[in-house]
Formats: sequence, structure tokens, C-alpha cells
Amino acid sequence: MPSDSSAAMHDFLSRAGWGAASVTPLAGDASTRRYFRVALPSRKAMLMDQPQNAEAPVAAPDATPEQRRALGYNAVAQLAGGDCGRFVAAANYLRERGLTAPDIYAADLENGFILLEDLGDDLYFDLMENGADEHTLYSAAIDALAKLHAESAPAFLAPDKPLLHHDEIAQLAETDLITEWFMPVALGRAATDAETTEHRALWREVLKAPLAAPTVFAHRDYHAQNLLWLPERRGIARVGMLDFQDAVAATKSLDLISLIEDARRDVSPELGEAMTQRYLADMREQGMPLEEEEFRAQAAAIAAQRNAKIAGIFARLYKRDGKPRYLNYLPRVWGYLNKDLEHPAMAPLKRWYDRVIPVDVRGTPKLEGLPA
Repeated sequence: MPSDSSAAMHDFLSRAGWGAASVTPLAGDASTRRYFRVALPSRKAMLMDQPQNAEAPVAAPDATPEQRRALGYNAVAQLAGGDCGRFVAAANYLRERGLTAPDIYAADLENGFILLEDLGDDLYFDLMENGADEHTLYSAAIDALAKLHAESAPAFLAPDKPLLHHDEIAQLAETDLITEWFMPVALGRAATDAETTEHRALWREVLKAPLAAPTVFAHRDYHAQNLLWLPERRGIARVGMLDFQDAVAATKSLDLISLIEDARRDVSPELGEAMTQRYLADMREQGMPLEEEEFRAQAAAIAAQRNAKIAGIFARLYKRDGKPRYLNYLPRVWGYLNKDLEHPAMAPLKRWYDRVIPVDVRGTPKLEGLPA
């Protein structure tokens, strides 16, 4: 890393009492954040480094659509950008409810450094790749999710972070990634104005019901690579949560879908159904029953929306950011999306996708320099 960044990091660690710690970088992800494991002889921690000039800013809660668009995609889609204060506020919110998020040891929000509790290496994803029981792990994750959904979305995360809404503007910006990025990558041509307009209008209609539903605190990326298994703890505290800085006020089905239609690993329809049933049962048991048919219809819309967004993001990561490995996930994502589009409420959208994006290029785009 640049010497000035190294110096700033060392200064932060010194001020936090960790100046003598060893610092080991960890593998990166799709974001601009970097993570390091820091260790002293008697204790360890994680260091998050969020470069402050690498992400577009967050919009104010009362920003107009035009103001959000002027700030760029992060503001339109209600992403945290480089605002580390959102990570701290969300972590505190989760822990206050008996859920497990890393404790915050020290933070320099101006420079983008957070020293946080090291919850270990037992990611759900890795454990299940090595034979851990899926039903046990997913059941615990569902129980934690239901606990999180036991109350309505707060207006603010203490002390001063508004919980942004996963609103129509954000959701349409996410589905626009199909016409903006996936179609040029997969079809070798830009979407026409007519295709883009029709696509957006169809999504606007499909999303009316989920957008009208009550909202909860939604992690937004609640999946196997952002959950840690902590069996030494009890109950819902066994599920360690990571990467929640983009949390929003959203419909209850968003995090459920993130978990059971995971872009990075196969989740069988049988397991997905069992976990949906468990979630509905948990909500009944805590005195918040959901009307099942209505919930499932809204979940189908949110599932389709989320998978369309992911297909677009992975195409963007390839084309714009030079990260072709994300294309390997497209067959799985489109498998989910094809299934989601079979719901009767999705019929008009299914007709658009069948006409505009042929099935044979959805999961396996033919890319120059890469195998078809």
C-alpha cells in the first residue's frame, strides 16, 4: 500500500494501543474496503480500512431523486459508500438486540479506520464446503433473522445515522444494471431506449406490493460468506454477522432471499423451502404472523429483483473493474432468476426477458478472451 496510507494506519493503531501489533492483509472482495488481521501476543483484532476517496458519497435522507442521481450510483442505490460511521452504528444496533456483530474497539471515521473484534475464520461458506450440516447453520441464521425482524425499521441508527430506505429509486437503479451492463456484456450490444423504458416500467409495477409492505432493518447481504459460526455462544448469538454497512429499511423478505438464493453457493429448493417455513414459524411464535400467500408473492418479486441486480453487478465487475471471476457465478444467479420469473406475478417481466435476453446467453455470456 502507499507509504502515506501505511503511516496513517500505523498512527491509528498506535493511538488505539496496538502500535506493536503484527498486521496481516486478508483477501479482498468486490468492494474498495481492505481488511487486516492485527495481533499482539495476548490479543487479536481486525482492522478495516475504507479509503475515503474511493467511494461516491451517501445522499441525505431527504435528497431528491435528481440530487441522488447527481451523486452517482451509491447515492441512488442507498449504499454506504465510504461512510464508516454506518458500519459502527449498524454493529451497535445489532449487538443491542442480542445479535452478534463485531465489537468496536476504536475508530477513526475521518480517515476510514475501524479496529474491531475478530470473530474468527469459521465462515458459513467454508464450513459447509467442508461438510458442516447445512440445516443446523441455516436454521440458526433464520432464527437470528426473525429476531432482527421482531421490530420495525428504526428511523435512525444511534447516534446519528438515518437508516436509508431500499425505495423504488434504489430498486430500479439496481434492476437497470441488466440493461446498462449485463446486456452489453452478454449480447454485445447496448439496450435500446425502448427496451430500457419497458424493462423499468415492468419492474415498477412488480415492486409496488413489496414497497408498500412494512419495513425492518435489513442487512442487505445476508449470505454464507457474511455469516460466521460461533458454536461456543448460545442461541442466536452463535451467528456472527459481517459486512452490514449497507443496511437499509426494507421488506422482510430481502434478507431471507439473500440467504436462500445465494449467488456464491447452491442452496437446494428443498432447503430454501424448509428455511422459509422456519422463518414463517418463528415470526408466528414471536407474535408477528405473516399472511403466507402475500409474503410469498412479495418474496418472489424481491428474489427476482435481487438476482437481476446481482447479474448486472457481476457483469459490471467484469467489464468496468476487470474482475472476470464474478462471471463464474452467473449460471447460478440466472438459475435462481429463471425460477423467480416463473411466479405468476412475474409473467409480464418473464415475457420481456424471454424476448430480449435469450435463455442461452443468460448464464454463459460469450465474452472475448474468455471461454464461452
